[in-house]
Parts: sequence; C-alpha cells; structure tokens
Amino acid sequence: MFFDPLRGWRRVSSRKRRTRDDWAEEIQQLLDVDYPQAKMVTLVSDNLNTHNIASLYQRFDAETAGRLRRRLRMVHTPKNGSWLNMAEMELSILSRQCINRRLDSVTQMEKEI
Repeated sequence: MFFDPLRGWRRVSSRKRRTRDDWAEEIQQLLDVDYPQAKMVTLVSDNLNTHNIASLYQRFDAETAGRLRRRLRMVHTPKNGSWLNMAEMELSILSRQCINRRLDSVTQMEKEI
C-alpha cells in the first residue's frame, strides 16, 4: 500500500509474494506512473529486508535503478518503534471494509481491494 495523506490518495496492490523484485516494481510504478513529475518522493517504510535501494539494483539494470534511486528518499520507521501510523490505519480500514473474510482467489481479492 502506498498512501499520501496530503492528497487523500492511496494505491493498493496485491501480489503472490513480497520479494525484492516485487517491491522494486512497485517503486517503479510509484515514481514513473503515480508521481512522474515529482523530483523527489519521500517514502516512509517499515524495515522489511526487501524495502531498500539494493532491491532496485537487483531487479533493474544499473541505469534504471540509479534513475529511480535519485528520486527516492527512504525513511525507515525505528526498529523498536511502533508501526501504528497512517499506513497501518489505512490497512486496518482496508481489512475491515474489503478483505475481512476468506477470499477464494487472488482475482477476487484484487476486485475487493
């Protein structure tokens, strides 16, 4: 989930896994499609091991990864701190309103989201 509280904007996607490649592709979508005109995007993220700049270099060629990296400012939440923030609230709302039951397929989940 990507959430911009100042714009009242969010994008939620569903993937089968949470790999480095998946994260890198989501970042490319964020920078090239969601915010193509932004010179710099600040991303507040948890400390999942895939959420780092190295993932861009694993997934893309050096030129593409570097282009994305130069437009991304990563801010990680403290390792010992609470992750109860706006993103968690958004995920809670999504869970309660859309996906609070067993869904039979990824297609059904994407439709609900």
